[in-house]
Amino acid sequence: MTTAKFYVGQIIDHSRFGYRGVIFGVDAEFSGSDEWYQTVALSKPPKNKPWYHVLVDNASHTTYVAERNLEPSKNTQQIAHPFLGQFFGRYDNQRYFSKAKLN
Repeated sequence: MTTAKFYVGQIIDHSRFGYRGVIFGVDAEFSGSDEWYQTVALSKPPKNKPWYHVLVDNASHTTYVAERNLEPSKNTQQIAHPFLGQFFGRYDNQRYFSKAKLN
């Protein structure tokens, strides 16, 4: 199993599409449908590497992104997204902290 390079609460940039966002979930490997992969993941990133659920800055949608298309953002300003408060309770000027208690 591959170790994820990014973590929940981290602000990232999408290297291909240029948007910023914050990670709100991590899958050890692709967990979507084959149909979604064939129609949406046009660059065919590896399914056996980590994939991330991302709240997109200044938008109201989320994305599902392969690890190879992400990089840490140098811009650590807060993200503007309507679901932010559902997932995160605190921001320390660098990253977000989850509301959920982790076991």
